[in-house]
Amino acid sequence: MTDEQQLTAAGNEISASFLAAKELSDKTAAQLEKNPSEFTMLTGDRPTGRLHLGHFFGSLKGRVELQNKGVKTNVIIADYQVITDRDSTENMQDNVLNLVLDYMAAGIDPEKTMIFTHSAVPAANQLMLPFLSLVTEAELHRNPTVKSEMESSGHALTGLLLTYPVHQACDILFCKANVVPIGKDNLPHVEITRTIARRFNERYAKNNPVFPEPAAILSDAPEIPGLDGRKMSKSYGNSIMLGATAEETAKLIKKSPTDSERMITFDPVNRPQVSALLTTAGLVTGRDPREIAEEIGNGGGGALKAYVTESVNEFLAPHRERRAELAKDMDTIRDILHEGNKRANDIANQTLDEVREAMGMVY
Repeated sequence: MTDEQQLTAAGNEISASFLAAKELSDKTAAQLEKNPSEFTMLTGDRPTGRLHLGHFFGSLKGRVELQNKGVKTNVIIADYQVITDRDSTENMQDNVLNLVLDYMAAGIDPEKTMIFTHSAVPAANQLMLPFLSLVTEAELHRNPTVKSEMESSGHALTGLLLTYPVHQACDILFCKANVVPIGKDNLPHVEITRTIARRFNERYAKNNPVFPEPAAILSDAPEIPGLDGRKMSKSYGNSIMLGATAEETAKLIKKSPTDSERMITFDPVNRPQVSALLTTAGLVTGRDPREIAEEIGNGGGGALKAYVTESVNEFLAPHRERRAELAKDMDTIRDILHEGNKRANDIANQTLDEVREAMGMVY
């Protein structure tokens, strides 16, 4: 087989895999709408900095919707996963507490949603040992997220980064989550989790399966560009942070690049920077970016930035107000995290007991 034929075959395999995942996602989403209480969801964030507008539309909004439908929702703050590609845990505590503030300001209710941290749940992390025995080195190396994280970080491949997908499987399976809302790029993580669950059940628990095979619910959230037209990212400095002040937001938008054309048009290919601003305005106002462009017309970049600034600040004002109120009592925020960690430990210990029982390791 030629190189070209191999690439074509690989492409066809990926396409078929995605179509199958999409079909399962649609089927699961339909079942969830009918019987939300039958579903347990896990998702989360690495505490590498503050959450931004992309996080809100990409994940936070959806989490709150699932919670309010009656799904059993769990949100992990993946502090251990920060060190997969970083050498420092500086500002970790501040980052973790600020995540909790943004979760709650966005509508996550700790009475309904378990919020917890990786490092505080030893039994969940202990699942790594049996789970690692269920995957091959080749399967880990094939994971595209591992490859991209290694390339973007510039680090050598650490053992933790290589086994990152297995660690995520522990996060998902310790609480027996059966749905994981993700973007297309993270689909391989759910696939390897399904593989681990299936192999564990087949090897150790044929008659009484321990783990569900979780389904990915593929997000239909649009990709949100940063203010410079690139991907919205904390590292690029092109993100509007949820907790930023109105003045900080105005300053950031004011210095964002546009182009030399005065007439404002929505053209993501040829005018990515102008279109990024229009996309942001469209998301926070619920309007079509093309309609906004026509309205601004010959007003130029200045008028566009003024409109985006006003729209974003108006949209984020309630979130920021709730966040500021919550931040007045950080002891309560810590208590919420401690309670979430306690609940997560109870669940993880129970699951680990089931795993040891299935493996014949109770003495």
